[in-house]
Parts: sequence; structure tokens; C-alpha cells
Amino acid sequence: MHVDIQFSIFLINKPGVLAQVLNELAREKINIIAMTMMDSVEHGVLRVVTTRAGRTREILEKLNASVNESEVLCINMPNQAGALADICSRLAEAHININYAYCTAGARGGRTTGVLRVADIKKATKVLAKSYGVKGAEKKDPKVRPSHARRGR
Repeated sequence: MHVDIQFSIFLINKPGVLAQVLNELAREKINIIAMTMMDSVEHGVLRVVTTRAGRTREILEKLNASVNESEVLCINMPNQAGALADICSRLAEAHININYAYCTAGARGGRTTGVLRVADIKKATKVLAKSYGVKGAEKKDPKVRPSHARRGR
């Protein structure tokens, strides 16, 4: 588990705009850890966590994209029924609001990454640290390494 930067990119809702952003990231060999896309009548919002936040920021500035950055909690968890429900229940018991959440489709070794935007990220990290580890703890338990630290990704 670790805290990462998420970019919320506001895109005009027309063909090719999403492809342009993703192609620029690909050209720079920036891997996407997790992403979600939602739309409204006027624009779409791409939320993305990448392996290189600084370079991602530079690319988005070059594209003159309208962007917001926020800290999110990235949790490496088993890709099985109930994994996200367990995390949400622990946070609810600690009275921590989840503004939104999304997950990757899955990764090697039966793992997936849950991305949560929470009201109190420090408290959430403390609540979940015992079960899901924190960045820096990967030496003790290699199963909780952040997805961007794994080889072959």
C-alpha cells in the first residue's frame, strides 16, 4: 500500500482525444498503474495513476490539458471476491469517508490494485497498514510491493 498522485484530466468528449493523451504517455514509456474514464454531456474525466508522475505532469502541461492532481491510496490486494469490501468495511469502521474508488483488472500473481480517494489519507493508511503494509515494508513482505515496483511491468 502506498500513496500516489492521481491525475484527473478533463477531456473534450469527441473521438481521438483520449487516444492522443494515451499515445503521448506511451511514447514516453509511461506505464499506467490504474485508470478510469467517465463522461458527461460536455466532457470526459480521465483519472489515471502512472509510474512516473513528474513526467506525466510535464506531458499533460505540453498538451495544455485541464488537470487536477490529488493524492490517492493505492492498495495491492488479492484479486478475489470481497477484497475491496474488506477494505471499505475497515475504513467505514474508522469513520473514514471514501469519495470514490476503482480497481485494476488484475495483475500477475492473482493481485490487483485498488485506488481510493479518501477524506483522511493519513488515518486510512494507519487503519489499513497492519493488513496491507505500507511502502517501505516490502522488504519484510514482498507480497505488498507497490505495483510500479514490480519487475516486468
